[in-house]
Parts: sequence; structure tokens; C-alpha cells
Amino acid sequence: FPWSSVAMTDPALHLLRPEYLDQGGLKVTNPADGREVTTIRRYNRAELVEIVERADAARHEWGARTAKERSDVLRAWYDLMCEHAEALAMLMTLESGKPLDEARGEVKYGAAFIEWFSEEARRAYGEVIPTHASGKRIITLRQPVGTCAAITPWNFPLAMITRKAGPALAAGCSIVVKPAELTPLSALALENLAHQAGVPHDLFRVAPAVRSSEAGDVFCTHPLVRKISFTGSTQVGKLIMAQAAGQVKRLSLELGGNAPFIIFDDADIDRAVEGAMASRFRNAGQTCVCANRFLVQAGVHDAFVERLTARVEALRVGDGINNPSGMGPLISDKDAGRVADLVKQAEIQGASKAGTAPDVPEQGAFHPPVVLTGVTTDMAIAHEEIFGPVAPVIRFTHESEAMQIANDTPFGLAAYVYTADFARQWRFMEGLEYGMVGVNDGLISTEVAPFGGVKESGFGREGSSHGLSEYMNIKYCLIGGL
Repeated sequence: FPWSSVAMTDPALHLLRPEYLDQGGLKVTNPADGREVTTIRRYNRAELVEIVERADAARHEWGARTAKERSDVLRAWYDLMCEHAEALAMLMTLESGKPLDEARGEVKYGAAFIEWFSEEARRAYGEVIPTHASGKRIITLRQPVGTCAAITPWNFPLAMITRKAGPALAAGCSIVVKPAELTPLSALALENLAHQAGVPHDLFRVAPAVRSSEAGDVFCTHPLVRKISFTGSTQVGKLIMAQAAGQVKRLSLELGGNAPFIIFDDADIDRAVEGAMASRFRNAGQTCVCANRFLVQAGVHDAFVERLTARVEALRVGDGINNPSGMGPLISDKDAGRVADLVKQAEIQGASKAGTAPDVPEQGAFHPPVVLTGVTTDMAIAHEEIFGPVAPVIRFTHESEAMQIANDTPFGLAAYVYTADFARQWRFMEGLEYGMVGVNDGLISTEVAPFGGVKESGFGREGSSHGLSEYMNIKYCLIGGL
């Protein structure tokens, strides 16, 4: 194994099979220091086509198994993920820079989807519908969609796969996953553990591609692929949607966001600060549901900024292994530069830095966490998805103003509101044009709830019983002559 970065333990090493590695393949680097971790094999177009065709051939036997048999295999996969949790977390930290404690949390979160869908596999119920005529009966069956494809991002390289592969396999489908080029290691380790658990080799494949566009084209145009699940930018999601339209493929799209985090005068400010830290600075702000804009009512604006700034200035920033409980780097130098440009532009337009963390490493893809005040709705930082550790604070006066600012975006993934007023909680839960709303809480992701957005943040849901439905067709059957 040609590891050239931080020394790793044997369990982390043996999760990557030798056939995954290729010295002339895709380089995986640690964004905390830019050093190469290893190089892995990439698949070209012809190889991807073959993988899709083999997956389609494998799904028939898998779909014919009983729900309990599929459930037992998924449960064994979950058990192996738990057994190798530390090794999976270490791989994730090395490839993404994510602090080790956060990586451990993602392993638990990702494994929870496999556990959940191992149970949901046995609950794919049909129904008996009261008949419309004597001598006839109406029933529905729920059947697997077929062969599926998934394209996953780098910010949650393990959980974004399990919440797609889990329901696909539970439903009786096969699935081919193209992981992000920056973070393929934990994805490949996940495939290895799935196969050890009894998932047939061809049924679930992780296939890093030579070019992302090539993989997307294969998935969108190959007639055997009946569903595509994509998590990523709205721009790419629109391209996939257009390409897949030619064959009317089923889609699940979880796209960009611009989440408002609204704090009213009657809110518990300490609780709001805790929620802000969890939502905004987890994974260095590189989460699709993290707070992108802080809308703070005038009466508590200064108190909130003061307390949030104190917490931000206390953050420890460094590499994810030696700084396991702090904040890590962004995924690349390019991304760190993009965030720096957004902050600089906001300052030119009149925003001010209320505080930032000291002692940020000079080398690596780091950007200091920062609180910006004086932000207005006409600034780019109030409209673009930051994907970095920056908290722009916008002052508002009236409830109607907060609702208008929050909904003034083409995106609609997640939103947050902090208030003690029960009636206002309901007004905002109903009035916010988002697929998910957190009330007095900044952490909303869980396998038991339906995750997804509206408007240009996409459609389809992951997690909960609805997540299984995304991979199943409803067949209506009428029985006559009774």
C-alpha cells in the first residue's frame, strides 16, 4: 500500500482491497497538508457500461429473495460498519480533512441508514382497495424500480452512499455508485464491507470514474438504468435532469441550499448559539443544510453576535487527526480561495468581521471561521451557497420581514427558526418554503425522517419510510370474475 500521508492503523489499511489501488490512477490527497494518501483505480466508459449491465443481471436473483433474507444481509453490513467504525472514520479524515470526531459521527449516521432500511425491507406493504364493482377486487403491489445509479458528493462521502444504497438494496434493486473523485476511499471500504456481509458483488458497485461527465452520461443514457439519485449542485442536477428526460428516468435530486437561521427576540439565545455552532461550523461549513444566513431580530442582534463571536474565537482549527474535536480544512485550496473571495467582497460592500478564530494553519486548505455583521440582502454572500465557515448576520425588525427575506431565494432545502412563541413556530413551519424546518434546533438530519428539498433544491426524499418508496414502483392489479 503506497501510503505517504499520516501513519494509519492496520484496520484502516485492510478495508481497501488491493484491486482498488492503481499507481497510475486517481490521486487522493489530504486537504489538511496536500500530501498524497494513495492512488486508486478509475473506470472508463466501457467499464462503467459493463458494470451497469452486470448489476442489472444480478438484481433479478436479489429481488426474488424474501424481504427477510435481504434484511438479514443489510443487518450484517450494518454490523460490519460498526465493527470497523474507527478504520472507516480514519479513511474519511485522511481523504476529506474532516475532524476525526466528526468522521466517527458520520460513520454512526451512515450506518444508521443501513440499519433502518434493513428493517424497512420487511415493511414494503401493498394494499387492498375497496372495489368499485361486484365480482372484482383491486390490490396494489410494490416492486423494485430496477437498476439504479447514484452520484455522491465529497462532504459526506459515506453517509451519502448508505442513504441511497440502503433503500435501493432493501427494495430489491441493484445500484452503481460514482463517488466524488476527492473522497473515494471510504466509499470503496464501504463496498468491501457490503460484499463481506453477503451483498452480491455485481449488485452493489462503487466505481470511481475517469471523468464525472462520462459517468453521468452513462447513467443518464443507458436504458438499463431506471433511476438516478444525485446529491450535489443545482447546476449539475439540472443537467442530469435534462439528460435523463430522454428515457423518462426516475430521479431523486438533493441540490443546493441557502438555509436561513432565524432568531427572534423571545428566543433562548444560548440555545440559538449552540444551534448556530452545530449548523454553521460542522464540517467547516461544508454541509448542504448548514445555516447560510443568520436573520436576527434587532432586540437580540448584539447579544447573539457577541456570544456567537466568543464561541467562534475559541474554535481550534487544524488537521482532523491531531485536532479531532476542532474544525478542519475545506476540501481544497480552490474552495478556500472561493470562500475568501466571498468574504472580501462582502467587506468591500460594507460588512464587518465581528470575530474570527486565531492560529489558523498557513498551509493546507484552511479558512478561518468568521462572523460577519452589517450584511444586507443585496450582497452576494446572502444569496450564494457559501460552503465554508462563515456566518453572515442580517438584522431584521418585523416577523413579516424575516419571512420575506427567508423565502427570497430559488432554493428550498432547510431552514431554522428560534422562538418561544408557539403560534409563531407554526406560522414559520407552514410559511417557510423549504423541505425541512428545524424549530429551536440546529441539527435536523436523522435516518427516521424524510430528508429533501423543494424548489431548486430538488425533489425526492431520503430516510424514513418515504426513502424506501423512492426505489419502488406501485403496480395496480384488478382481479375479475370473482
